[in-house]
Amino acid sequence: MRAGTGGWRTGAAIATGSTSVTQGQVNQAIRETFLAGVSTRRVGEVLRGLLGEGVSAQTVSRVTRSLDREVERFRAAPIADDILYLLLDGVYLRVKSATGVQRKLVLCAYGISVMGERRLLDFRLATAEGAAQWEAFLSQLRERGLCGTKLKLIVTDGCKGLHAALEAVYPYVQRQHCWVHKLRNVAALLKRRQQEECLLGARAIYQSQTRSAATAAYWQWAKRWRQEAPKAVACLERDLETLLSFLACPPEHQRMARTTNAIERCFREVRRRTRPMSCFNNNASCERIIYAVFSHLNRNWEGRPLTLFTHK
Repeated sequence: MRAGTGGWRTGAAIATGSTSVTQGQVNQAIRETFLAGVSTRRVGEVLRGLLGEGVSAQTVSRVTRSLDREVERFRAAPIADDILYLLLDGVYLRVKSATGVQRKLVLCAYGISVMGERRLLDFRLATAEGAAQWEAFLSQLRERGLCGTKLKLIVTDGCKGLHAALEAVYPYVQRQHCWVHKLRNVAALLKRRQQEECLLGARAIYQSQTRSAATAAYWQWAKRWRQEAPKAVACLERDLETLLSFLACPPEHQRMARTTNAIERCFREVRRRTRPMSCFNNNASCERIIYAVFSHLNRNWEGRPLTLFTHK
């Protein structure tokens, strides 16, 4: 039975063919469908098979707003101090504000445990990718239990504000500058006709098996390009130390540890999930979607450690 336009009456049994479901079961189905990556607009259509008719957008919105409490629980939950690799990056999303639509940065932390378990640890909306925002974000990770006793490497895109924050919160952990981001910066400083040969030579640096071999490959590359593309060479040279940090990791971990690709794949899922929306109505609606995607990914990863940790 319905209770006006506000959705299904709480506690009511809803007939669906030869069975009936309670309001609580409907609410749970709405939440589970939403968390599985179905947009709010399509949840009602997906549940038509369960109820025999669609669920109103108002009902879906009311139920999904209950995710706000789950977001807070997620952010307050203790973090096990067994993270071996920590990847930090951000993704920009459009959110409405009193002054119009703004691009807001979502700071994100992705961890890989000593057993190879993948976990999206936290996210926060920020106005910029500055040191203050990153330091507050990292400090909360530490307060929740991520003290870094097992932490071997922190992988970043090289953001100056983030590195300043790391000096304050995790000053003794080695850092890895993402090779994908760095080569993108190098390419921007090259003429189009130079890019293929120059980037091929630069990739030979990280493909080296040892640090000494990588250093030799760098000097060979720099000698070839310093005169023709001095800015591109200087761009890579100033971060060479942190670009080579991954070579101290076990050989089977090095490919994974040299970039932020793992967290970038999570961002692709966020973008896929938010593509139907031109922008979010407010911060809370944005956080619900991010939590939905992160929760969905975390559940899919449970009990499925990375094979490079299990096959030795």
